[in-house]
Amino acid sequence: VGTKAGDVYDLYARLLAQHMPKYIPGNPNIIVQNMPGAAALIAANHVYNVAKADGLTVGAIYPALYFDQLIGRKEVKFDWAKFGWIGSPVTSNHLLYMRADTPYKTMADIHKASEPPKCGATGTTSTAYWVPKLLEEVIGTKFNIVMGYQAGQDIDLAVERGEVACRAFTITAFFAREPFTTWRKKGFVRVLMQTGRKRDQRLPDVPTIHELMDQYKTQDADRRLATLVLAAGTFGRPYVLPPGTPGDTVKIIRQAFSKTINDPEVKADAEKKKLEIDPTSGEELETLAKEVTTQTPEIIERMRKMLGK
Repeated sequence: VGTKAGDVYDLYARLLAQHMPKYIPGNPNIIVQNMPGAAALIAANHVYNVAKADGLTVGAIYPALYFDQLIGRKEVKFDWAKFGWIGSPVTSNHLLYMRADTPYKTMADIHKASEPPKCGATGTTSTAYWVPKLLEEVIGTKFNIVMGYQAGQDIDLAVERGEVACRAFTITAFFAREPFTTWRKKGFVRVLMQTGRKRDQRLPDVPTIHELMDQYKTQDADRRLATLVLAAGTFGRPYVLPPGTPGDTVKIIRQAFSKTINDPEVKADAEKKKLEIDPTSGEELETLAKEVTTQTPEIIERMRKMLGK
């Protein structure tokens, strides 16, 4: 798991580790090992290059790591399309929250601000980085992104301390755990935008990025960039196997994942933990992985610009 223990990625992994063994021949134990760092790039590189392709190691990695591959970052030691894709338990739409005591009450306030708000991020493929950078590209808002936090929880602590004022991350996490439940009750933060095609029912008054692009008359080229970047939401919280894992093994683990995630007992357990279930199959992710890594030079150049490469 490419995050710290207690992160929502970790909570999903532990849910699967608890329930999935009964659907795997031999009923094996599943051990969760956390390998945080570099926005899950360390974990992805480990699964791709170090783990044996025998089906005994599964990676829970960030959905936007293909960004780094597209722009040619030297730290990337994998080919996104060659992972063995198992599936994702949930599609992840994202939001941007802002401390309520700042002058930024709406996206329009950020757009016209003389001083951009400070947002925290772990790395360039973390939601906390690419959501504000995409907003800069497609509607012209400016953000001061403070990098170097090891995990999302560290950014939230920085927000409480006043080091930074904002963070982008998944809507699922915002409604699943602390400190956000308490923050919402106290009105400590407000949500300024969301990335879904339509407004989440829990955020009925918050505009989507698509509404904002219409409002600011975003050009077609910028919208194509947005489509590529927002595909990360479809990857959700993906699980992968090392490249070269035998097809029969991939099939067994895909089937076990599918049976687990659709098990009524698992769905009930997820609901208790406030974890949404909206799965995407490994076959669908495999197709999407090939699509997102096949891009024109023009789009790749836009990605480089967006990610500061």
